[in-house]
Amino acid sequence: MFPRIVIHGGAGTILKTEITTEKEVAYKLALKEALQKGFAILSAKGSAIDAVTAAIVSLEDCPLFNAGKGSVFNAEGRHEMDASIMSGDNLSAGAITGVMNVKNPIVLAKTVMQQSEHVFLMGEGAEIFARKHELKFELDDYFYDEFRYQQWLKIKGTDTITLDHSKEKKFGTVGAVALDAFGNLAAGTSTGGMTNKRYGRVGDSPIIGAGTYANNATCAISCTGHGELFIRNVVAYDISCLMEYKGLSLHEACRIVVHEKLVKMGGEGGLIAIDAQGNIALPFNSDGMYRGWMRSTDDFLTEIYS
Repeated sequence: MFPRIVIHGGAGTILKTEITTEKEVAYKLALKEALQKGFAILSAKGSAIDAVTAAIVSLEDCPLFNAGKGSVFNAEGRHEMDASIMSGDNLSAGAITGVMNVKNPIVLAKTVMQQSEHVFLMGEGAEIFARKHELKFELDDYFYDEFRYQQWLKIKGTDTITLDHSKEKKFGTVGAVALDAFGNLAAGTSTGGMTNKRYGRVGDSPIIGAGTYANNATCAISCTGHGELFIRNVVAYDISCLMEYKGLSLHEACRIVVHEKLVKMGGEGGLIAIDAQGNIALPFNSDGMYRGWMRSTDDFLTEIYS
């Protein structure tokens, strides 16, 4: 079995006509660094779960992406983060939503999966659990980004919410899927959600089956897009079901869900996928998707646009 890892940094990118060369280079370097960190674990015969976690931590630590350090501001001017992770070998999973000040939400989701009898923790309870397990917290200043703050100021005090960059339709979420040397699949997703979100809004990212899913019998999926539509279509699990029950290939299942089912309902975004044979799919119906894959140290790809 040849290990491989796939990542995304959100769909619906900054318009190609508006991105600078320097910014494009920065995004691609960040994607490459995340791939390298995840693949290093796979190369050392590490698990798909650990590789996915490492890649997502790298993206969470980069302010370019709407997760962890780069999370957008909610209606109260805080950073409310969600994450989930799933192991394909035994269908174990962990998820958290509405957490604040946790440095790496994906690590908390993984800890829920491995150190508790639960799957999904929220808000203050999830933070208490994180402190119990001595996970790292940061002050509000750590999550502050001037660009994201200006985004929020434009709509502060209104009922408007934006999907990260509303004008450019940038759905800011990060995720990774991996296949390890033992044939095990894993998937993870992390996000700061929508700018100016209120009422404890939760998107698809922390919901197992909607934004994240992994099953050794079929595939591993991490989604990015308009979360409400991804939840209603149970996108990640739907792809697995099309493969398991209809015998479709990974690419055909992804095509039907992303380019037919979602489009019919007005759902915009994309996903990354890998199956048990190591086939990779990166479909999206938006202008672009920050994405990349690595199959060896010198066999990798990072892309933004179609």
